[in-house]
Amino acid sequence: MVERPDGPAGAEHDAEAGAAAADEVLDRPLPEGVRRRVVALTAEAFGGLTVTELPPPLRQYARFTPSRRAKFAGNAMAAALENDAVFRQRIASRLREAQPELAEALDNGTPPAAADPLDVAAAAYVLRPEGWVKLVAAAGEEAQRARAERAGEEAERELAALREELARVRAEARSEAERVRGDLDALRKENESLQRKLRSALSDVKRGEAAVRKAAAETESVRAAAAQEKSAADSEVRRLKARIAEAEGSLEASRRATREGRSVEDMRLRLLLDTVLDAAQGLRRELALPPADTHPADTVDAVAPGKMTPKDIATRALSETDPALLDQLLALPQAHLVVDGYNVTKTGYPTMPLDKQRLRLLGGLAVLAAQTGAEMTCVFDGAELAAPVLLAPPRGVRVLFSKPGVTADELIRQLVRAEPPGRPVVVVSTDREVADGVAKAGARPVASALLLKRLARI
Repeated sequence: MVERPDGPAGAEHDAEAGAAAADEVLDRPLPEGVRRRVVALTAEAFGGLTVTELPPPLRQYARFTPSRRAKFAGNAMAAALENDAVFRQRIASRLREAQPELAEALDNGTPPAAADPLDVAAAAYVLRPEGWVKLVAAAGEEAQRARAERAGEEAERELAALREELARVRAEARSEAERVRGDLDALRKENESLQRKLRSALSDVKRGEAAVRKAAAETESVRAAAAQEKSAADSEVRRLKARIAEAEGSLEASRRATREGRSVEDMRLRLLLDTVLDAAQGLRRELALPPADTHPADTVDAVAPGKMTPKDIATRALSETDPALLDQLLALPQAHLVVDGYNVTKTGYPTMPLDKQRLRLLGGLAVLAAQTGAEMTCVFDGAELAAPVLLAPPRGVRVLFSKPGVTADELIRQLVRAEPPGRPVVVVSTDREVADGVAKAGARPVASALLLKRLARI
């Protein structure tokens, strides 16, 4: 091993070594990796020099940090090392102080095997020992080989990744192809099903059109038949209207004749009644008879309505008109009007509930009793009752319900038979059996419609 003297002798040694290696020159540009290491070494050793020791182009970077010198003055330092031997020797001296073992190994021509080839080449470029060109070229080749290996490894890794990606893409393509085939099969089946449905729908449409045509023909036939029937019905209606007009004319003529006949009878009857009334009044004065406070109808055994509170009283219906015949009958002295209740209500307002029918009829009878002063008894069939009736009879109207097993018709006949002969008793009922029975007992039957017309005037 050759020891390098320190101080001026070391500089002389460097000068001698530089002169010895002056004949050695690079035949190619400095490898990029070596150049970067050279610039880094120069930037580190840069700070150990004074401003006067620096080449003029580099003095402006004296205060920069090593990393900033390498960044902004890299090209200038490389040019100074290449062209300024004194600057290179100063940098070499700083490198020997910083890395003495590496410098000594290069001087001896035995670079460390474990050292980085780029570091060795950079140090050789700065120190310029004998054979430095070979070291730089070998470092460049090593760096190129390392780059090639790295590029090969990267290429292998990329190729492996590409192969994996290709395998994945192929698997996805196969999966997608299978899915597409499955979708295609499903679509094909759906298409076949839709075509079958379409054919069925077209067949249904054709059948429907045929049915519509048939229905239209039948409708036209029915319309024609209906038109003929309507024409025949119109003719029949006109004929019936003519007959009705004739019947109404005949009926009116008959009514006029009846009224004329009745007017004479009424006059004779009124004369007789006035005579009887005057005789009865004289007899009452002669015998000093008190007024009667009990009526025969009060002795008839029947079910009287229950008592009601004011909250149980329903609203009474109002009425409108009535003929004069009933007024004439009720104007007779001590007249007693007996009403077949349900016969009247079911003739006049059958759609109403039974309780509403009773209240409406009794309300009208109460007003009629107040207007005429006649005694009035309204009879209802007890068989129609689902429960005992809570009813407050209106003033002037007696309300009776037949007992179980006894009809309202029988109760009316009992009331008529209970009256003395000669007393005016008027029975309102459309029932022919009731009318005939009371007529035999001396009462005067009238139709329910007559009472309804009279109550309609109230």
